[in-house]
Amino acid sequence: MKVLVAGEIPEKGLKFLQDHFTEVDVFEGDTLIDNDTLISRIKDKDALISLLSTNVDKSIIDAAPNLKVIANYGAGFNNIDCAYARTKGIDVTNTPNASTNATADLTMAILLASARRVVEGDQLCRTTGFNGWAPLFFRGREVSGKTIGIIGLGEIGQAVARRAKGFDMDILYTGPNRHEDREKGIDAKYVTLEELLKQSDFVTINASYNPSMKHMIDTPQLEMMKPTAYIVNASRGPVVHEAALADALEKRIIEGAALDVFEFEPEINNKLKTLDNVVITPHIGNATFEARDMMADIVTQNVYKVSCGEKPDYIVN
Repeated sequence: MKVLVAGEIPEKGLKFLQDHFTEVDVFEGDTLIDNDTLISRIKDKDALISLLSTNVDKSIIDAAPNLKVIANYGAGFNNIDCAYARTKGIDVTNTPNASTNATADLTMAILLASARRVVEGDQLCRTTGFNGWAPLFFRGREVSGKTIGIIGLGEIGQAVARRAKGFDMDILYTGPNRHEDREKGIDAKYVTLEELLKQSDFVTINASYNPSMKHMIDTPQLEMMKPTAYIVNASRGPVVHEAALADALEKRIIEGAALDVFEFEPEINNKLKTLDNVVITPHIGNATFEARDMMADIVTQNVYKVSCGEKPDYIVN
């Protein structure tokens, strides 16, 4: 089999491919691979390892008559026309479990950074400096003992809940269905989205994305939240109407936010970048050595399994 890798992945994964396949084509450009380049390089390939940033639409799939598998390096797969791939007999796979701990850690990290104004404080120390400790200086919000509302109690949502228990937080969650088995051990309570927004001090979005979730959090939902509340998104950008959130933060309808993903990624709303009550990070939820190596293992093993006539893991279509 001939393999195309749409961007550089950890050395561990590349070495496995080079040890098991005679032709491995890796895109090494300074920018993301564009559609024309992808079409020109995929024409004779049997397998594609795509990145979350790789757009694999009908035109890409039609350009590769030999394609047998698209192994997406990421938990999400909305960058791929999965249904069309299936009509061509192409398996699409993802890397779901590798991101759990890393993304849950990042969720709590940016939640804490926002509530305790860590980034603001860092910038102050690096620029104008401060005059010393004072009773009213740089106050933030305590996290311990507060209520966290988790949108999506999947693997990552559960991992966030376990971390929140370490801060003695009360845990609410919402989603399409109640999961009584997942509630055990974390004392989570299932509520509607409206109840969650009204009752939570911190709202975290950890759900897997589908198009019906676009703008789930918009102006009406933000106005339901406490004026002292914070919202954290480490899921997918389109879940939150970014312009509406920027307005709510500017008007102090809610106190703060922390975002690792963006509606029009990699573009970020200009107003958000001017506000000091939002922490923004460049989609680094699973950017740990451990998680990225595990993801490399999964995608390369899935390509190898297909080459051996076996069914790959984590087929999403």
